[in-house]
Amino acid sequence: MDLFDARGASPMLIARQCEAFDSADYIYELKMDGFRCLAYLEPGMVDLRNKRNIKMLEKFPELTKLHQAVRRRCILDGEIVVLTNGVPDFYRLQKRTLLTDRFKIQMEASRFPASFVAFDSIYLDGQDLCWEPLIKRKERLSENLKESDRIAVSRYIEGKGMALYQAAEERELEGVVAKRKDSLYYPGKRTKDWVKFKRMTDEEFIAAGYIRKGLHTYSLIIAKYREDVLVYKGHVTSGVTKETVGFLTVTKKCPLSAVPAGNEHAVWVKPDQVCRIEYMPNTKGALRQPVFRGFRDDILPRKVQMENF
Repeated sequence: MDLFDARGASPMLIARQCEAFDSADYIYELKMDGFRCLAYLEPGMVDLRNKRNIKMLEKFPELTKLHQAVRRRCILDGEIVVLTNGVPDFYRLQKRTLLTDRFKIQMEASRFPASFVAFDSIYLDGQDLCWEPLIKRKERLSENLKESDRIAVSRYIEGKGMALYQAAEERELEGVVAKRKDSLYYPGKRTKDWVKFKRMTDEEFIAAGYIRKGLHTYSLIIAKYREDVLVYKGHVTSGVTKETVGFLTVTKKCPLSAVPAGNEHAVWVKPDQVCRIEYMPNTKGALRQPVFRGFRDDILPRKVQMENF
């Protein structure tokens, strides 16, 4: 069974965050504030799969005609994004993924339609492209895809990463991804050939509980796994709403390895929700100016592990 029929591919991952740099060996493209997906497209068929290989088309019915944009059977790597005033809106995107009612999904699709931004092609008309260099894959992508309101090819520049990062900063966009021109595609692997420059660092944590601090103010208790033990990593208040904590399942038992000081009256929840937290980079210990950016259903909670322990 080939790569397309198997439906088992996983997106290649970005290795790390670093300071912006210029290099003739790299291309640079804007980092979209969206959900990573592989799009399996052929005449009459669209299948969108997230990083957990979960089908996503039911959540984004406005993308059911993406197959009309390609000339040949292919697998595209890219991101689903929702734009508000021309800028990626992660809140609207994340809200969509949490909806289950078809009518509400259709309403959101009408008001805030999503698009797919493709930045790589890993399969084309029976051929596995993973072993071709990135620049060649980019050429194949552009040749095979006709852009529309619902699908676009990610633009890139060569050599001038610092200028693009400065432009992203000025417009308060998420950041820039730098990729070696000759990089191969390793499904599901992190590679130093792809790095990112971001205004803010973002990281995944487990929601372990919350504290009500006022009538409309909540502080989310966040944690990470150290192997099989859930370890307290701090609090985040900014961005946390009544809707946020309402999505969690309350439990009587603290899921952490120990109740941290000052959290004796917390409301504990099942550690089954992964949340994305954004914070100021280059800090040690406690997170600096953390902001809750939403829940993620494309990452398994057990995968949220501490890197150093």
